Amino acid sequence: MATFLYKLGRLAFRRRRYAALIWVALLALAGFGAASASTATSSSFSIPGTEAQRAFDLLEQRFPGASADGASARVVFKAPDSEKMTDPANKAEVNKVVRELKSGSDQIASVTDPYAAGAVSKNGSTAYVSVSYKVNSMELTDATRDALEDAGHAAQKSGMTVEIGGDALQVMPETGATEIIGVAIAAVVLVITFGSLIAAGLPLLTALIGVGIGVSTITALANVLDLGSTTSTLAMMIGLAVGIDYALFIVSRYRAELAEGREREEAAGRAVGTAGSAVVFAGLTVVIALVGLAVVNIPMLSKMGFAAAGTVAIAVLIALTLVPALLGFAGKRVLGRKARKAAETPDGAGAKPNMGTRWARFVLRKPVWVLLVGVIGLGTIAVPAASLEMGLPDEGSQPTSTTQRRAYDLLSEGFGPGFNGPLMVVVDTADSSDGKTAAKRVTDEISSMKGVVAVTPAQFNKAGDAAMITVVPKDRPSSVETENVVHAIRDAGEDIKSDTGAEVLVTGSTAMNIDFSQKMNDALLPYLALVVGLAFLLLMVVFRSVLVPLKAALGFLLSVVAALGAVVAVFQWGWLGSLFGVEQTGPIMSMMPIFMVGVVFGLAMDYEVFLVTRMREAYVHGEKPGQAIVTGFRHGARVVTAAAVIMMAVFAGFIGSSEQMVKMIGFSLAIAVFFDAFVVRMAIVPAVLALLGKRAWSLPRWLDRILPNVDVEGEGLREQLGETPAGGTGHGDAGGERELTRV
Repeated sequence: MATFLYKLGRLAFRRRRYAALIWVALLALAGFGAASASTATSSSFSIPGTEAQRAFDLLEQRFPGASADGASARVVFKAPDSEKMTDPANKAEVNKVVRELKSGSDQIASVTDPYAAGAVSKNGSTAYVSVSYKVNSMELTDATRDALEDAGHAAQKSGMTVEIGGDALQVMPETGATEIIGVAIAAVVLVITFGSLIAAGLPLLTALIGVGIGVSTITALANVLDLGSTTSTLAMMIGLAVGIDYALFIVSRYRAELAEGREREEAAGRAVGTAGSAVVFAGLTVVIALVGLAVVNIPMLSKMGFAAAGTVAIAVLIALTLVPALLGFAGKRVLGRKARKAAETPDGAGAKPNMGTRWARFVLRKPVWVLLVGVIGLGTIAVPAASLEMGLPDEGSQPTSTTQRRAYDLLSEGFGPGFNGPLMVVVDTADSSDGKTAAKRVTDEISSMKGVVAVTPAQFNKAGDAAMITVVPKDRPSSVETENVVHAIRDAGEDIKSDTGAEVLVTGSTAMNIDFSQKMNDALLPYLALVVGLAFLLLMVVFRSVLVPLKAALGFLLSVVAALGAVVAVFQWGWLGSLFGVEQTGPIMSMMPIFMVGVVFGLAMDYEVFLVTRMREAYVHGEKPGQAIVTGFRHGARVVTAAAVIMMAVFAGFIGSSEQMVKMIGFSLAIAVFFDAFVVRMAIVPAVLALLGKRAWSLPRWLDRILPNVDVEGEGLREQLGETPAGGTGHGDAGGERELTRV
């Protein structure tokens, strides 16, 4: 592979105008497609194989026109002190709001009169108007949302408190500011790393081109492939991350080759041949992690994973072709002043060991202590992960400054916490001899259950073969008690079906959240096994070793569990919550662990491949194991550090979001990258390799014959170029022995 990539790098360098033109043309083509495509809506959300989804599908089939997937809203009114909502003046204001809502938008399906529907609290202090829409929340127009928000203004002037809840006000979190902050920090880090504006600008430019092509292509195909407006978010985040990383690694290796006195074209070829091999395999690990999201069997997540994987593939191709082309345009200006002066001085004259070299030598002197401190430290932070509780946050987890949270609190105060998450029970009586009797039995059994405060009479469809029953639990939607109510109804439904033939299904947003969380829980271990297993095989091919990939996988699991422990401590227990703006503790978002595993695994393997391939390369070319570690850190530590700081800055920017889910994801990714890059890869990895010595790079003969030799370290390339390892063909020479002794 190194030989092929070497030729590709030289070709891109020589034909740089054509290479740059091709990528600019692709960007323009993708941009034109995105501009010409119709505006994307949210993709259809489904959870195949769950009871809530089957109930939802049954509602769509038996109750046509009911807009089961439509958005909903509740306009909540609270009367001034010493007044009631049934007072004539307040009643007139509410009726006026009802009329305004009915005429406010053609997207409205129905608006209920609270006085006719009994939507007034027992003490008369609170009432609410239910609004149903024909389309889901992402398809609501701004005019429709404005009409909803404006409806209560007149009532507020009369002295009533008016708040609005429901998913009708839900909009996609605005992006842009955090990405700009991340790019700005990336630029600063790159300038510090390279000491050259040209060298710093190349990774940013190529990453933005790659993200532009990827996101524009997703936008152009969004409606055709039902990708939705949310799919590009993950692709943008991952594409920006790996795009900067991969270009950073190629540019860094190119500068090192120039510093050794090679001509620019030769340096570009060698950079792509060696560093490019690491980029290819690092990209493959990220693609495996993202495509592996299909294991969860949730179409929306699968599409997000495939789309992001495509963006990663583009980032790899850009690193192998566009980066060497742009290096051709940059000339030697890609080297900073200090680097150019260093290149002009005799070999080793005045050269001081860099920070990576000094740290590697320290680890080699104290490997056991470094290993113990790293493992015990991460293990201690991981302890809270044993108390992990997963679920999906409701409006009660939003900041108290939002109208949705205030509406939630008003409904809880006036009608009970469970009123914010009613359950929808669907009774399929098509195979029942007496549907009404079966529905009556369902209503009676649910009414007698612990944790249920209200059950509405069954409402049949026109055909009389299905009925809907609304159940109000006692506790808040995200509570364990409400989850127990859902399971109790489903258990009772099995007996009812065996006795009457009627099938009882539970759905609604609360039941969907419970089923979604359970599906994510069930998929986490298979996903981990698939991703880690495939990556283990891939790294075994790259490093020609069993112990190095095993160490990489175990180190990743340690950093992920530690990150989960930190997330539980902050967002579930509330430790240091005020520091990160956590206003309401609660269960950890069920999507977060598997999402974090996918993203962090890809980036962690990037750092592993970037750092350890340089060690492997030095070892194959004749250095002793200890000196190979020092060489790997001398050339790779600065790059990995810069890449990790950039990623942490990008992810940490999301912690400032007002959305609890966005804040949680930003925190988890930032802390996980910190643990993996600086504790696992920079400390535990060299310590383990130092203790293993030559055994780290050994491979059983029978396995060596089976595995393909992809030549990531460029040994075949050096032979083709007529070079031999320093000190002969063996692993180590007198110079290497002296260096190891000095270390």
